[in-house]
Amino acid sequence: MRVVIVTESFPPDVNGVAHCALQTARHLVDRGHAPLVVAPATAAGNGPDALAPCPVVRIPSLPLPGYPQVRVALPSRRVAAAITEHRADIVHLASPFVLGVRGMAAATRLGIPAVAVYQTDLAGYARTYVHAGEATAWRRIRSVHAAADRTLAPSSAALQDLEAHGVPRVRLWPRGVDTVRFRPEHRDDALRRQLAPNGELIVGYVGRLAPEKQVELLAGVCGLDGVRVVVVGDGPSQASLSGALPGAVFLGRRTGDELARIFASLDVFVHTGPFETFCQTVQEAMASGIPVVAPAAGGPLDLVAHGRTGLLVPPRDEGAVRDAVAVFAADPALRAAYGAEARRTVEGRTWAAVGDQLIGHYADVLTGRAVVAA
Repeated sequence: MRVVIVTESFPPDVNGVAHCALQTARHLVDRGHAPLVVAPATAAGNGPDALAPCPVVRIPSLPLPGYPQVRVALPSRRVAAAITEHRADIVHLASPFVLGVRGMAAATRLGIPAVAVYQTDLAGYARTYVHAGEATAWRRIRSVHAAADRTLAPSSAALQDLEAHGVPRVRLWPRGVDTVRFRPEHRDDALRRQLAPNGELIVGYVGRLAPEKQVELLAGVCGLDGVRVVVVGDGPSQASLSGALPGAVFLGRRTGDELARIFASLDVFVHTGPFETFCQTVQEAMASGIPVVAPAAGGPLDLVAHGRTGLLVPPRDEGAVRDAVAVFAADPALRAAYGAEARRTVEGRTWAAVGDQLIGHYADVLTGRAVVAA
């Protein structure tokens, strides 16, 4: 199968869309298929894509105003040319909004089936950044996804949102997790002593430092006795969070085996953002054997078994986040039990397993097109 993955982000970017696109390309290669990635150019230009398992076509891009870590592709004929030259059987649109819209238009003109993967709560971001525009965002989402042969939602909550806003032909496709890289055995006592020299309970957040993530909700946790908050990631909110989270350790962006070591060295993982369509870092914490505190909204509703692998709290509630962490801080046996169950829960959620599900969706779409053509 020849697949063109048109993605709004790709490594070296560090985010859920980029990571999922990379894992998808890797799995397709592993299964003997021929993927091609089309993605915005990085700030460094069109250098070699060392991490990519397949060819990558980079589209000229500009940084998003106010958030330079995000690049937006400029209009270009290269998208349609790439799809044509690759002789694509199917086009995979990863979180389509700008570049993906052009990919969808090209696929339609060329008569090539398209699968659109919904990954970003753009309506929620509109509320956060411009305090308006939610309806406009949904109109754009509905327009591009309605043109696709199938839309894949990462969680039950995302699927319900899409259907409620009139997006047709939606199916569930969750995300995998690297259970070899993220595992409890990577716990590092030397790192723990470095992060918490007085033996404090280590509570971690991993992700972008941006307004929609609401990392400032960890302020109450910073006030708990015997607790050290560790923040991993970067983004436009970093400077303000340094003042909002007294005593927190900011490690900046970490990836790969180093990130896995940090995850496994935590005592509790907290995710604060209420706009996650999935929330990959929750899965990575669970694979590392760490109990989770997360908002009872979006993707975490599918991932966290409340009272068994973690605690779900009301979104945007600083006190509830603090109180949930305090429960774990007071009970080491509870932390161990929840962490062990979290690991057991995700052991079957490998990228190979969900990648095969994706290939099944491709096959369904191609079969459906063939039946219509006949």
